[in-house]
Amino acid sequence: MKKKSFRRMMTAFLSAVSISVCAVSMPVLADWEQMGFMGDLNNDSQVNVADLLLLSKYMLGKTSLSNENFYNVSGKYYSINGSEADNSLEYLRTADINQDDIIDIFDLIMMRKYVITKSADPVYIWNDETETSTSSTTESTTTTTTVPNTTTLTSASSSTDTETTTSTTSAVEFIEAPVKDLYGSMPSQNNAEMVVFYVDFPDCPYKYEPTTAEIEKASFGAEDTENRNYPFESMSAFYNRSSKGNLKLNGKVFRYTTKENKSAYEGDIYHVNLINEVFEAFKDSEDFTTFDANGDKIIDATLISVPTDAGDENWWPAAGQYGGNYDFKVDGMSIGHVIVGNAQIESKTDYKNFTSSYLHEMGHCMGLPDYYLYNGEKDFEGLHGSAGYEMMDETNADFSAVSKLMLGWYKKEQVTIYDPETKTQTFTLNNAQKENGNCIIIPCGKLEDNYYSEFLVVEYTTLDVNNSRLKKDYWWKTTGAGVRVFHVEGTVTDNIGWKYWKYASGENEATNNDAGRRFIRIIDDADTDNLYHVGDVIDSSISGFKWYAEDGTQSVDTGLKITIDNITDDNCTITVSEK
Repeated sequence: MKKKSFRRMMTAFLSAVSISVCAVSMPVLADWEQMGFMGDLNNDSQVNVADLLLLSKYMLGKTSLSNENFYNVSGKYYSINGSEADNSLEYLRTADINQDDIIDIFDLIMMRKYVITKSADPVYIWNDETETSTSSTTESTTTTTTVPNTTTLTSASSSTDTETTTSTTSAVEFIEAPVKDLYGSMPSQNNAEMVVFYVDFPDCPYKYEPTTAEIEKASFGAEDTENRNYPFESMSAFYNRSSKGNLKLNGKVFRYTTKENKSAYEGDIYHVNLINEVFEAFKDSEDFTTFDANGDKIIDATLISVPTDAGDENWWPAAGQYGGNYDFKVDGMSIGHVIVGNAQIESKTDYKNFTSSYLHEMGHCMGLPDYYLYNGEKDFEGLHGSAGYEMMDETNADFSAVSKLMLGWYKKEQVTIYDPETKTQTFTLNNAQKENGNCIIIPCGKLEDNYYSEFLVVEYTTLDVNNSRLKKDYWWKTTGAGVRVFHVEGTVTDNIGWKYWKYASGENEATNNDAGRRFIRIIDDADTDNLYHVGDVIDSSISGFKWYAEDGTQSVDTGLKITIDNITDDNCTITVSEK
């Protein structure tokens, strides 16, 4: 059954009687007393629609959360479901349900699980009436519950249908992100913060004026599979799915009209005057230190969206490093990567272009290059055919295995490296668009640290989840599920203290006008069905399935072949062997 939209569920529940949260079995704590629930914002000893509405209004900026909304724990010791919490706090921030020190959309999602879908148990709060720092506990069985942002909570529940996982933190589960050493300012793992300025000009206003709530929904809203824009219902939801929950995008929206007419800000490819003006306008009312998730004193990412009517010549969406005076700071923070573009929200229900355009540009903010071509003689598409869909190319689709590998969106066990010493190996590839999606790497010689070398990547791609829009938008080209292979040249170079992909499109003459070495290629790059199916064999007879020679041509035989053995709805098996 498809999930009902949040708006539809809220309408139904507003007309109903408030719903109490069912109790669950808890550990016996000596001298401890139940204090309440995380999420009980109005202190009525239950978590229900009233609390959900209060948190929703807070997320939309329509109300604030004061001390009245939190438990006074000053002078007392307390615990959450039996686990000792930070007793130095004066007030327990009960709206921070997942205890990640941020009150955001993921707390709202958890509360919805309590109140509406009943798919999660409430989180109990206990306090020590004797005010001692130690207590004895009886041994209990714990279940680790996975929540959308991969932060895990441990609850002692008697429920048998709770989804479980053996991992506890993204730092343990996921591979290290190769892009972390590159030029991007936006983290690709854990939390990332983005400032969104929705800007127009006195002589070029928006024809449709979205509310702040609508802009926030498109930017940071919760997952909604029934939204007409799905899978682009929000940038945050798209990234959460693609990253397997490893990237949690948060932020805040500011509405602004410039002081000067549009022409005053044109001709400057870095848009420095516009960037400086919008930050100056809010620096006295906003604490911009909150937009630095990784603590490097740099604002993670900034988006300035202007009307489509501003035109493409000066306002086509683009991202890059701040091009102004590096002494310019806001609240002591330097400006990181900035996106400026004219992809607007068309209406309350039509904002797919806004979301998908800026999802691509945020890929640059994290360190990924463009995959499309800069010097193409026929077209600028970098990856062609039924297998050529990728967020960093011309088409707005899910990120491929190459991007997910570089962004650190695979768990360690989901990346398998072919061992040439074994001659023949058979692998299972899971649906790349789902959380258990994995990839196989075939290295060219030694695989360097952080994958900064040449290799092949194999994945099983489908038209599910973040690729589901392809069925509607490109019905005449798509052929469904299949195996695809990418050729990666991930060598990194240093340019004035910044590391870049050496063979990114347009970045280096060594690409020989895109005909030579490139950061990414797809095997059998043609406007055909270049996905591989049961019985297909991929070897050096297929274009692209060769290593680069010293002159940059693809002419060195890999000596290998890939055979597609079997395909089901959610996985397939392949065999890699010598020819």
